[in-house]
Amino acid sequence: GAAGGGKVIKLANIYAICDVDPNYSGHIIKGYPKAKIYSDWREILDKEKSIDAVVIGTPDHNHAPIAAAFMRAGKHIYIEKPMAKTIFECRKLAELAKETNVVTQMGNQGHATEGTRKTVEWIQSGVIGLVREVQLSTNRPMGFWPQGDMKRPAGVTVPKNINYNVWLGPAPEKPYNPEAFHFNWRGLWDYGTGAMGDMGAHIFDAPIWALNLGMPIKIQATSSPYSTDYMPLCELVTYEFPARGYMPPVKVTWCDGGLRPPRPETLEAGRAMRDATYYGDKGILTHGSHGAMPELIPADKDFKGPDAWLPRTGNIFEDWIDAIKNGKKSCNDFSISAKLTEIMLLTNIAVKNQRSNITLEYDATNLKITNLTEANDLFHYEYRSGWSL
Repeated sequence: GAAGGGKVIKLANIYAICDVDPNYSGHIIKGYPKAKIYSDWREILDKEKSIDAVVIGTPDHNHAPIAAAFMRAGKHIYIEKPMAKTIFECRKLAELAKETNVVTQMGNQGHATEGTRKTVEWIQSGVIGLVREVQLSTNRPMGFWPQGDMKRPAGVTVPKNINYNVWLGPAPEKPYNPEAFHFNWRGLWDYGTGAMGDMGAHIFDAPIWALNLGMPIKIQATSSPYSTDYMPLCELVTYEFPARGYMPPVKVTWCDGGLRPPRPETLEAGRAMRDATYYGDKGILTHGSHGAMPELIPADKDFKGPDAWLPRTGNIFEDWIDAIKNGKKSCNDFSISAKLTEIMLLTNIAVKNQRSNITLEYDATNLKITNLTEANDLFHYEYRSGWSL
């Protein structure tokens, strides 16, 4: 899991590890020779009643079923981003978090950083005035994993050491191939959530927090060609958020695959665009992914910003362990991360419905697209037989 390399290993004992390839597990836990090794997480659920907490770092499609099962067993949950593969799953996990009262955390490192807190403080203190437009972008998946108008690789025999049934989990029954099985699953509709699922949590999180964004009421997308197997290589998505108290409506645009939005006129020559740019009526603010520190455009080296007023935490792993030990909520628990992930996952719904030639209108309260009935089929999918939420 993602927590293996963080300081959490000094605060908690790694009792057991599960990987569908047990041969790989040995590489992960070299420093923990007493840790038990499993290839099926359901065996841990059945046999290891004494564990307190679980870290889930599987491909996206397995996040929700595993988390739901362990939450019902009273285990605290750290789950990698995105929180789930479908919006229905996000909402279900948020409900379970309230019902079970376990400590939850999504692995969005930037939420716990100084940079994100400064961004929130600068925006909410009015440093750049009222914000009506935000532009977000990432280079993913360019050079990281394949996407586009292509077919998934042909199936081959499953190696004896791999528990492929558990890896597939709720996903459709498809032949095994190592190219899809390893990192390339991110670009496959069956398992991943694409560039937004990978980087959206690291880039969209600060705007949602700083601008107190709820759900968008409109969303539209355009993209490069894609297939029934693979997501598009690049996409441009626009979200419209309504007014919130004194904050005016906001238009947020997202582009990926190496695309960048237009450069601000006041951005100095030779200065690269960063991943997030906020346009206020008094100025422009920008920052990178993973909670990078905010900067002004044009640069102002003498600007110190307002005094800090948000609470600071340890890193995302320390925060989770501290919350468990002290009966607190984590900084990015499921009540926060479910909303972030839902906004992220609306992207793929919009991309898949771009040929309808309309702007999708979203009724978040009733969980439906009000002006395109077929789009509502994409809020969830039918799990493979034997798997449930």
